[in-house]
Amino acid sequence: MTATRRRSLLAAGALGTLTVGAMAFKQRPAGAEETGGSGRPVRFRPGGCTPDLEVDWHAGWPSPKHDPAPEIQSHAADEHTVIMRQNKSVHYEAPFMFLLFGNDAALLIDTGATPEPAYFPLREVVDAHIEAWLRRHRREEYRLIVVHTHGHGDHKAADAQFADRPDTTVVGPGLDAVRAFYGFEDWPQTPRELDLGGRIVDVVPGPGHHASATVFYDRWTSLLLTGDTFYPGRLYVQDWNAFEATVDRMVAWCDEHPVSHLLGCHVEMSVAPGLDYPRGTTYQPDEAALPMRVAQLRALQAAVREIGGAPGVHKYDDFHIWYEV
Repeated sequence: MTATRRRSLLAAGALGTLTVGAMAFKQRPAGAEETGGSGRPVRFRPGGCTPDLEVDWHAGWPSPKHDPAPEIQSHAADEHTVIMRQNKSVHYEAPFMFLLFGNDAALLIDTGATPEPAYFPLREVVDAHIEAWLRRHRREEYRLIVVHTHGHGDHKAADAQFADRPDTTVVGPGLDAVRAFYGFEDWPQTPRELDLGGRIVDVVPGPGHHASATVFYDRWTSLLLTGDTFYPGRLYVQDWNAFEATVDRMVAWCDEHPVSHLLGCHVEMSVAPGLDYPRGTTYQPDEAALPMRVAQLRALQAAVREIGGAPGVHKYDDFHIWYEV
């Protein structure tokens, strides 16, 4: 896609993207059950939604200071699921964040790489999404829960923007806070459930990249949100044995549950197999697609077996594994 075409799509709000407050929805996915704006509960049947993941993600600009795109791009995967991405012109990490709506609460997964609202107005954008959802699904009381895929700085930087927000719980990114909030008693073995009001999200322990890493399975969309454990990019391993166990745990989960796609929090690979963009890149015009398939996760499992804990940079078509002792 040319730069001119990309800019016109962003300006028009095409493909489900928005600047603050102007969400465009595609046709309701087959199988979705709605109740309109009456305030009655939405029926979140497991697998009841086929998420729309066809979106042209803004991948930075040749000159970051002249980037015409907003600081945050949002895409409605369905009426109750918003995927957001931080602009690479604001921070090269360009992490993805996820906002899931249930009948009683919304769940925000990760808060990005920049703390200052002037440069990264995450709370403003999230509040706009919540207000829009509540206009369609009226509630007298509604909560926001802020959690993290793990505790690295590019996933928790804007936590403070939500510290004084009413009816909001911000779960700390450290292992003690994660274990306490979800009720993990045998970490990292048994997954826990988080009920947003009819919409159940399973929280699967995922250490290896980071000690407190978790993976989220949304039963409504059948999406597995994998953080920095698995995405089209450089998979940095902190603890090899824990990482191997997490990959096995994820594969077992996919064997036992329907998984439509796996969504990580970054894109660093290009469309050319095995070729990544260097760390710090602020413009990725030919980046790989964000969604990954279970077959690619199995390829990761095979790669982990093949590497066997050997330090180094191990390159594969869809991801690279970085492990330094």
